[in-house]
Amino acid sequence: MTKPRVTGLLSGFALLLLTTLLMFSCTPQSCQEETEVLIGASFYRSGTGRIAAPDSVTVYGAGKEGSYIYKKAAGQQVIFLPPDASSDYCSFVIGINGIYDTLTFSYSTYPHLLSKECGYTFYYTTAGCTFTTNIIDTVIIRNNRVTNRNEENIRIFF
Repeated sequence: MTKPRVTGLLSGFALLLLTTLLMFSCTPQSCQEETEVLIGASFYRSGTGRIAAPDSVTVYGAGKEGSYIYKKAAGQQVIFLPPDASSDYCSFVIGINGIYDTLTFSYSTYPHLLSKECGYTFYYTTAGCTFTTNIIDTVIIRNNRVTNRNEENIRIFF
């Protein structure tokens, strides 16, 4: 009598193991890559050309007062700005040590497949940058290809 019971338990265990393996083999992998694409901007001191963190940095999208990307952030040598995939330009108001300028980027947008798990994101090729000169002296585009690598794309001299 014990033999059929053991065989039944083994069959049940094998069925449970097979079902578990099938469930996990069909589960998609999670996305391990960075999916957010941001324009990396580093601050440099005019005249010296050395990287320098302003005393405070405030950033928000032009026309979006109150939706701060950075608000009186101290010690920020590098900031990251989110471009708009639905447009071919974006503008930001940047306050450096309480003095405000507007920075406008023009770019082309193209879809980029990250992976099967992560799907698509948009990459950008920066065509140009215009800015006001209240505190910003110069803006240099160092890398016009904006990807998900969080690299330095522009240098802001103040």
